[in-house]
Amino acid sequence: MRILGIDYGKKRVGIALSDETGKFALPKAVIPASPTLADEIEKLALTSNVKTIVIGESRDYGGRANPLLQNIEVLVRILKDKGFEVVLEQEYGSSLEAGRFQENGQSRDDSAAAIILQRFLDKQKPLQEN
Repeated sequence: MRILGIDYGKKRVGIALSDETGKFALPKAVIPASPTLADEIEKLALTSNVKTIVIGESRDYGGRANPLLQNIEVLVRILKDKGFEVVLEQEYGSSLEAGRFQENGQSRDDSAAAIILQRFLDKQKPLQEN
């Protein structure tokens, strides 16, 4: 079963998907942040056999909530109401790190989503090996 990763932004939302084994995260798409965002995520999740969604938790380097976190928490509630397991994973530095993989001018949101998702997947590996 695949896991979906999200890098939430006010204008764009990066989407990543794990492979079937849940070991690797791959960039999937960048979609506009819109009032239909939760429905679009639900459609993508259902067509990709996703039950778990990992969303980047937006906090500053001091651990304080960024203004964006309120929007993320609303999205979390909506996706949970749709029946998904939703997990927050620290996102700070993911966009900067994703910039190393992108050419100038390219969106890095899907790569940032893959980095967030990979962080989550890496934490699950010890549990999977037992």
